[in-house]
Amino acid sequence: MRQITHGLKKELDSLYRKINKPEFILLDPVQFPHRYKPGPDQEIVAFLAATIAWGRRDLILKSAERMFALMGESPYAFVMKGNYKKLGNSNIHRTFFESDLRYFCKGFKACYAKYCNLEALFASGGDVWEGIHFFRETMAAANGGFYTKHIANPGENSACKRLHLALRWLVRREGPVDLGLWKSISPSSLFIPLDLHVGRTARQLGLLDRKANDKKAVFLLTEKLRGFCPEDPVKYDLALFGY
Repeated sequence: MRQITHGLKKELDSLYRKINKPEFILLDPVQFPHRYKPGPDQEIVAFLAATIAWGRRDLILKSAERMFALMGESPYAFVMKGNYKKLGNSNIHRTFFESDLRYFCKGFKACYAKYCNLEALFASGGDVWEGIHFFRETMAAANGGFYTKHIANPGENSACKRLHLALRWLVRREGPVDLGLWKSISPSSLFIPLDLHVGRTARQLGLLDRKANDKKAVFLLTEKLRGFCPEDPVKYDLALFGY
């Protein structure tokens, strides 16, 4: 593996600058929250778009188009007015169905009733992992205590990739790709959204020794990236994606 050097930091910084441009948005699921005004619509859309962000990118984008078409001009209004009750069980994306969307909408409604917004829910934890735990528990409680497979359990050593992806979009303040909507959580407290590609690239670059893409690997890789940019380590998610 490559030695971690100042040269590697320069390489990653250069890649980040190349990827972090407006034209990237149209190639990525982050385009969907960008379509809405800052506020609860962006929150809801960010979590839903990240939830189905696995598999072929072109299929993710087509599936997300279908999903948000179901929700109309305001996903927040769709949730709060209970329009999700009319959803059936048609497929949306791979193992994600309209019944799963209904689960999320019912959970979101409970989150907003209890916390006013999703930012307050996540900020109520001691760190983002505890915020993920609160989110998962609130969503399950709103659905009769049922835990969906589409919300990872941080207590079971899961990398929680899709949740950390949504958090990156919502928290990172350096645009244009990420939204910077949330102000009460610092970008320095975020963790890398670890998927197969990012994990493979990190190992090739000598940033990660651990073989499993699990919670421990997320901690190890994020700590290495904090050495490059303590105030915003997750910026390198874009660089590792584009490597």
